[in-house]
Amino acid sequence: MTTKRLVLATFLFVAMMSQLLVSCHAQATVAGETPAHQGLQTGAEVLMDNTSRLSAVNRQRSTLRVAVVGNQTSVVGNTHLVDTLLASGADIRKIFCPEHGFRGTAAAGAKVDNSVDPKTGLPIISLYGKNKKPTQEQLKDVDVVLFDLQDVGCRFYTYISTLHYVMEACAESATPLVVLDRPNPNGHYVDGPVLDTARYRSFVGMHPVPVVYGLTIGEYAQMINGEGWLKGKMECDLTVVPMQGYRRDSVGYQLPVAPSPNLRSSHAIALYPSLCLFEGTNCGVGRGTDWPFEIVTYGSDTLNLQQASAPSAFSLRYLIEMHKRVPKGSFFQKSNFFEKLAGNGELRKQIASGMSEEAIRASWKPALSEYKKIRSKYLIYD
Repeated sequence: MTTKRLVLATFLFVAMMSQLLVSCHAQATVAGETPAHQGLQTGAEVLMDNTSRLSAVNRQRSTLRVAVVGNQTSVVGNTHLVDTLLASGADIRKIFCPEHGFRGTAAAGAKVDNSVDPKTGLPIISLYGKNKKPTQEQLKDVDVVLFDLQDVGCRFYTYISTLHYVMEACAESATPLVVLDRPNPNGHYVDGPVLDTARYRSFVGMHPVPVVYGLTIGEYAQMINGEGWLKGKMECDLTVVPMQGYRRDSVGYQLPVAPSPNLRSSHAIALYPSLCLFEGTNCGVGRGTDWPFEIVTYGSDTLNLQQASAPSAFSLRYLIEMHKRVPKGSFFQKSNFFEKLAGNGELRKQIASGMSEEAIRASWKPALSEYKKIRSKYLIYD
């Protein structure tokens, strides 16, 4: 089967699987919140309603061997994507999982080993740790890879790094990749310093994008392809299944499932871009408490942001405030992890020197403007 024909068969295959999702619209929300934007349909739900493709599937049933890149967020309604596909008779060969594991219970940075899913008996291959990229051996018995992870729109949230390596592996093996698009809860703005890839490229920042990049994961996949960011400027055989009813100005969009153990509410997700840089300091961000990414601590000194308004931009206010409150010389870690998160070597110096947030933000403006021009080429949604 040629690559183009395989992509078409893949697209039809996903539509066929979506027939089973018709009755699965009830969604449990993060921390018991009421879901916002009820009219929104994810990529899988859109395909479910496309009757013309479903008719074609009935005439052309495919028997593709499938790998799924997923975790606890890979759901439509209350049913996991993997369980739904298996119930339809799909030939799923394996599951690839990112940081935090397949069921999303591993702590940030914790080792995630290969295992077997006790519910389905499918092999689970970790893409976090030494093996961040599917091997050619692991893709040898796969015709198509389905990618379905809930991103939060921040450069250092590692699911987009996993996306990069999956795209690269698929490009090397000529395996088509289908990205099922999902909302970006921080998709209503673009802000922060752009990553200096020559000096600070790492798994918490692989591409020349700002901290908050304003794209869904499907749009981001198109940008990786279009800008030639894969090794050797390879291009992945990519299909993005878009959403309907999604607006990137949907401030406060509430996700149906927590994307990781310490992002438990829409408020924490909104604060995350501004607070994650504290991971490169000697302050804590509430891990191990009931308020992760809603408080900042240094010893007994606590900056409580539980009632703070969700920022509409990447903010340095909290970093600057805590830098003043922490004893001199004790704020930043001695490693360069802060620089990796910030994406440059200047922000540490700027904060330490007492520069104002306004002056620091002005230093980002030229690179941020150039990024916005690149971003505009890959927008799918209004």
